[in-house]
Amino acid sequence: MIIQLNTDSHIKGDESLASHVETVVEGVLGRFSGQITRVEVHLSDVNAGKAGSNDKHCTMEARVDGRPPAAATEDAETVRDAINGAAHKLKRVLDSSLGKLGK
Repeated sequence: MIIQLNTDSHIKGDESLASHVETVVEGVLGRFSGQITRVEVHLSDVNAGKAGSNDKHCTMEARVDGRPPAAATEDAETVRDAINGAAHKLKRVLDSSLGKLGK
């Protein structure tokens, strides 16, 4: 499973953030690793660096073999909370769609 991190110009996509994304994605979605080819994580600061609540946005999209992509989003106070929330939402989406297939 390839994990691809994309950030806007207001979020620093450093090694620490990439490591956090990898840890969360593998921890939450690891049981689907045989079916997921790639997970794309898109992070943005909705208020472009200004103060505000729930202004960190994460969209997480999983590319599943032989299926349309599955996606989930989360807005939160911090980038890390947005990543965690989106990963757990995506897990529920995958549980539902892949569970219906008996996989």
